[in-house]
Amino acid sequence: MPDTFPSTIIRPFTKEDLPTIFALFKEFSIFQKTPEKMHITLDQLMEDELHFQCFVAVVNGEVIGYATYFFAYYSWTGRGVYLDDLYVREGHRKYGIGRQLLDKVISFARENNCKTVRWLVSRWNTNAIEFYKKIGAHVDDTEMTAVLPL
Repeated sequence: MPDTFPSTIIRPFTKEDLPTIFALFKEFSIFQKTPEKMHITLDQLMEDELHFQCFVAVVNGEVIGYATYFFAYYSWTGRGVYLDDLYVREGHRKYGIGRQLLDKVISFARENNCKTVRWLVSRWNTNAIEFYKKIGAHVDDTEMTAVLPL
């Protein structure tokens, strides 16, 4: 198995990508075993386009993965990027595409003088946890996420 698909392109999303990205959101919610938590609609995503930041992975002209992110400011470390989601379709995993997406977000953070990149990982996702540790990330299992729906 090759390390990557030869034609993998990592690029910023375009408006035309939004329907495919939305479909990938649905796939990711199922992968995460929480489809009931997905409340966004395609119309909302399109309306929020100016606030949406995303890199996509394209193989043979098809968007097969994405990384969503945004700037954040952390009181203990300063400016950072928060990686909200990183997802690659099942048939395209194990080719390094997730790593390419993550590397793109990390490069973006460095180019913007950020001090950290942060993200969450599900406790059950041991493959991801091991991958993140291998690249030098500290996986902190003491904090829990709090969400207040508005």
